Amino acid sequence: MNPRPKPSRMAFILAFAAIYLIWGSTYLGIRVAVRTMPPFLMAGTRFAVAGTIIFAYLKLRGAAWPTAREWRDQTIIGTFLLLGGNALVSWSEKTVPSGITSLILGSSPLVMVLLDWIRPGGRRPTLGLVIGVAVGIAGVALLLGPDSIPVASRPPALGVTALFLSSVSWWTGSFYSKHITSRTPLMMASSMQMLGGCVSMLLTGLLLGEGRVLHLAAITPSSWVAFAYLVGAGAIVAYPVYVWLLEHSTPALVSTYAYVNPVVAIILGWAILDEPLNLRILLAAMVIIGAVAIISLGRARAVEQP
Repeated sequence: MNPRPKPSRMAFILAFAAIYLIWGSTYLGIRVAVRTMPPFLMAGTRFAVAGTIIFAYLKLRGAAWPTAREWRDQTIIGTFLLLGGNALVSWSEKTVPSGITSLILGSSPLVMVLLDWIRPGGRRPTLGLVIGVAVGIAGVALLLGPDSIPVASRPPALGVTALFLSSVSWWTGSFYSKHITSRTPLMMASSMQMLGGCVSMLLTGLLLGEGRVLHLAAITPSSWVAFAYLVGAGAIVAYPVYVWLLEHSTPALVSTYAYVNPVVAIILGWAILDEPLNLRILLAAMVIIGAVAIISLGRARAVEQP
């Protein structure tokens, strides 16, 4: 058999540009969509559509039907990643500007390091990770401290708390995914997570009474466009590209999207939605992104050590 040809440099450039720009712009898309769409029902429908399309495509290409155990595992993961890690973000963006949201979520590696330490049998962080966490906490304090954000745009404490809880939920789902025994192909697993997770998002929306306030006639064209973008570009296009990069590039390079996405989100939120942007926010962004870089390098070195 002939070896698979190595992807071209242009293919890599386009792929990285996709996850940098598309995922960075989804914060803006969510912010616009939830202006006139109930957040949990919006997120649940988004992933129901995207998951169905990806799953159908894989089945048409001859993928095996997942087992009951695979459905159970991927549904649990999808609930933590999507209900907690995405739908809760959508709810928060009703009141939190998209750029600020991206920075708070961009600091999630801090939360992951701390949770990985305090869990039973957890790993004690190295000095490099401790420094990264300390720098990140300083960046978050700078971002959310007094007089950093104009009063009219200052996010409520409940919205900020929900974003940190979202990071905890994402960590929980990621941690669980590393300890399951079933080995579902990445693309199939992602579609199953979308399909399994969307059920919990839709049920949560209905339990919160979003069905009573959903009026299709009241949804603005801009929210529909944002929703279509989140389904098409954010889920159906960007995630397969991300999986492709995981197969053809290194984890360290792929993880650089975590540094770029907040920058894209801040610029788009400021340029399109007139969200706040001042010197202090920019400085906080630099500190938080620097902390994430320190943590990522510390993890990479820990993996390389025998």
